Amino acid sequence: MDPLRVLIADDHPFFRRGLHNLLMALPDTDPVGEASTGEEAVALAERLQPDVILMDLQMPGMSGVEATRRIIEASPHIGVLVVTMFEDDHSVFSAMKAGARGYVLKDTDEEEILRAIRGVGHGEAIFSPAIAQRLLSYFAQVAQPAPPQRVFPELTDREREILDLIAHGCSKQQIAAQLVLSPRTVRNHISNIFSKLQVADRTQAVLRAREAGLGM
Repeated sequence: MDPLRVLIADDHPFFRRGLHNLLMALPDTDPVGEASTGEEAVALAERLQPDVILMDLQMPGMSGVEATRRIIEASPHIGVLVVTMFEDDHSVFSAMKAGARGYVLKDTDEEEILRAIRGVGHGEAIFSPAIAQRLLSYFAQVAQPAPPQRVFPELTDREREILDLIAHGCSKQQIAAQLVLSPRTVRNHISNIFSKLQVADRTQAVLRAREAGLGM
């Protein structure tokens, strides 16, 4: 199998050189070029057509996110692995939306970075443990069902409770006993319910309540 051809895009020469030497020492990776700006990364990606690009996010001129977007638009087969110090939600999701297949932090150990390079090079989505945990937390929050829309928001919680009991066919006396309220208090609540719902009597109130899913 041919070695993975890797382009390194980072504005720090020392970091680029370290990655270059690491990749040169392995039989299955071949560092084919280095870029210090987003513009250089886009140009080299078009010319060299590497298998994987190691992309820093903050570089002079064009950002790594914008460079990723342009590279993927032109060459969707190239795998972009973000290698950065930034792990905030905005950076992570901006890179993902731009088309990055992986995201690892610069303080990740060499073995993890190499595993990520190989994974992205073979079509996998690879994230360092800290980023993976952030993604899991985010999608867990997104997956939470939205709270049901509150019916009759003009009513108080007590009025809505009484309306539900009315819709179940309870009498004033039964409502008073169940909620431990005086009959007079129940009558006042029912009067407020009729006024707020603009209904004339109990029958109309029950119809409105049943239409909204109460008393079922």
